[in-house]
Amino acid sequence: MELPLVVGVDGSDASLPAVDWAVDEAARRGVPLRLVHASLWERYEGATPWTGVEQPFERALAEHIVASAAERAAQRNPEVKVFTSIVAEEATDALLREGNNASALVTGSRGHGELKGLLLGSVGLAVAARAHCPVIVVRGDKAALAGTHERILLAAGDPATSGEAVRFAFREAEARACTLDVVRAWRCPAYDISESPQTVVEDLERHHEERASALLDAVLHDAMADHPGVRVRRATVEGPARKVLLSRSAAADLVIIGARRRQGHFGLQLGLVSHALLHHADCPVAVVPQPA
Repeated sequence: MELPLVVGVDGSDASLPAVDWAVDEAARRGVPLRLVHASLWERYEGATPWTGVEQPFERALAEHIVASAAERAAQRNPEVKVFTSIVAEEATDALLREGNNASALVTGSRGHGELKGLLLGSVGLAVAARAHCPVIVVRGDKAALAGTHERILLAAGDPATSGEAVRFAFREAEARACTLDVVRAWRCPAYDISESPQTVVEDLERHHEERASALLDAVLHDAMADHPGVRVRRATVEGPARKVLLSRSAAADLVIIGARRRQGHFGLQLGLVSHALLHHADCPVAVVPQPA
């Protein structure tokens, strides 16, 4: 059986769109959906800390959360197989472990109890930075969540860090029968153009743009051959990658970016561009790890 799509549920408002999005995604992929609730997410005032002994209130609350999420999933698409799990564990650890047997992990943009000023909850950030399977943080406007743009945005990084992200993007575009926008941002370093004649500046800019285009060719070659039916629209754009991608996320249903996972490194493994997308994108963000 195909590996399930795992979505973390905590009873927060942010987890509801995540459940809806995950149901639609599971239907597209033809995989089951696994709803996971980690009981230590609930930190209500006056709640008794977890001691390893079953606590009726916390257990009843956890069962209510997963039952409500399962009912919501069934109402959205009764054909998707739904399984539930309650884990007496810290949320980040629970989801990272679940990700070892998942096709992807799905989280909301902010968890229960997070400060309103936070753009992305600590659990979502930690999972996106450390998981060894793709992680989708569900955020954005109604059009993006509903998939009405019919367009996916792929941030084309270096070939060494983009292989898995490219394959993920093509499979996603194929499943959705939508257009795949592939963007490579480029910049002409300031030291290259400072006090240079205009003709030299133009030559330097042409060089960097051609280099970006050649990189796109290298990144896309194999995937385009494997998925000839996917409509690909490629672009090289001058400017900072995070600004270029954030601007284009407003017309996308999903933005995909690769992330390198270094063996033996346990800290957050996300670059500046990934951070910017996770906190500010106008559509869901998929972080796809590339093994070292």
